[in-house]
Amino acid sequence: MKIRLALLATLIFSIASPLPSFAAGDRFALVIGNAKYPDADAPLKEPVNDARDVADELKRDGFTVEVGENLTGDGMRRAFDRLYGKIKPGSVALVFFSGYGIQSNRQSYMIPIDAQIWAEADVRRDGFSLETVLGEINSRGAGVKIALIDASRRNPFERRFRSFSAGLAPVIAPNGTLVMYSAALSSVVSDNGSDHSLFVRELLKEIRTPDLMAEETLNRTRVGVTRASRQEQVPWISSSLAEDFSFIPAGAAIPGGAPGTSNAAPAPAASPSTEVATAPPVAPPPAPPAATPTPAPAPPAATAPTPPPAPPKSPVATAPASPPPAPKGPEIALPPPAPPPPVVIQPTPAPSNSPVLADDPTIKSLSEKLDKNPDDGAALYRRGQVYASKGAYDLAVKDFTNSLRLNPKDVEAYNNRCWVRTVIGDLQAALKDCNEALRLRPNFVDALDSRGLMNLKGGQNKNAIADFDAALKINPRLTSSLYGRGLAKKRNGAVAEGDLDIANAKAMDPNIVKEFAEYGVQ
Repeated sequence: MKIRLALLATLIFSIASPLPSFAAGDRFALVIGNAKYPDADAPLKEPVNDARDVADELKRDGFTVEVGENLTGDGMRRAFDRLYGKIKPGSVALVFFSGYGIQSNRQSYMIPIDAQIWAEADVRRDGFSLETVLGEINSRGAGVKIALIDASRRNPFERRFRSFSAGLAPVIAPNGTLVMYSAALSSVVSDNGSDHSLFVRELLKEIRTPDLMAEETLNRTRVGVTRASRQEQVPWISSSLAEDFSFIPAGAAIPGGAPGTSNAAPAPAASPSTEVATAPPVAPPPAPPAATPTPAPAPPAATAPTPPPAPPKSPVATAPASPPPAPKGPEIALPPPAPPPPVVIQPTPAPSNSPVLADDPTIKSLSEKLDKNPDDGAALYRRGQVYASKGAYDLAVKDFTNSLRLNPKDVEAYNNRCWVRTVIGDLQAALKDCNEALRLRPNFVDALDSRGLMNLKGGQNKNAIADFDAALKINPRLTSSLYGRGLAKKRNGAVAEGDLDIANAKAMDPNIVKEFAEYGVQ
């Protein structure tokens, strides 16, 4: 690899001097693959394998590489600090991250596996801002800064707050920076079900081309991904490089490979230029079923429900809907005098003495806080969210109720209790909670979405359409409202319009059908 310093060349070399080929000590890479997120239904298949392949390739290209697999927040922080400490003026620094990413306040954040994200502020607390990382690398004097981010995935945190946009945000990076996302801005793609991502396969193919400038390498990667995905995945690139940089210059002797090529046999898993950092295991989610993220047709009448995602949380409103009858099934509003028992949300709600709940580190931590201070409203609210995400609905309702006892104007707690009560079929009480949330905060999109679901379960299709319409005016990308509106329209006789909404929702989120089945709605 060589860097041609166009502006400074005449000050350093004579015209006839050959351009330098910097030693491996001038090139540093941090490669992170995060796959085991406890909040996800199942581990991601691609990130760890992709990280190892990218690390092997970068080693062959002369980088000193540190590999991090399934890193916690502390692990990522230490790994970035080690990278910062190695950088010398004029060196090359590269960051590769594969896992979950979230944009907040127009910045993109890389998420560690132990992140506790229940509100947008938690993203900024637990995530690692790409802009901040690049800024720190720049401040250490790196001449070339490269970020390859494979994190445009539908993540398990999105149902927890609504003031977000899907996918990643454009990055404002210092001069001399090359950034590539695996998908277009504010868009997400599903893992392809294999052990390696399409993005990394195409990237490695192009990196192995000798004497190809980095910008051209990434442009060719984008073309390859776009063609292979038939336009469904279009990577995003931003460049402010002031120097020519090639991963493999022609004729360069690359450690671990033949001169001028990196197509030699893969380097050993561990070498003097590679450090491997792994995080301690984190408590896994409760027995999640394997699920591929590919779009599926409408599920059969009876599907085995899986543990539900965390409850919704974020903004809208219309006039309160008239109280619906409490249904027992997903489509037909039955007229029992009292709310029915839990509907088909998951096989069995987790009991309070469940080992899964007892061993959950977040529940442990919050319970310890509450043992010391039973009136800690924030801890009650957050533990209620965790209980709901684990299927312990009775405990979730209890915590939200106690949180509201301490703060009767907590609209988030009203909305979350509305959602949980809707899931278990306590529709009359759910309606009161959603109406109160909307009274306290008009145009609260989460409460509209929750009330729309409640009306849908109660067979009040016109009211459901009105709520979902209001929510979608505020957030047109709210897939739960789009899918719910599609179901309500079909039940109300507008089959073609309903099918269109459903198709659009499934294109945005292939898992939306399964999610609604978990709510007892098909």
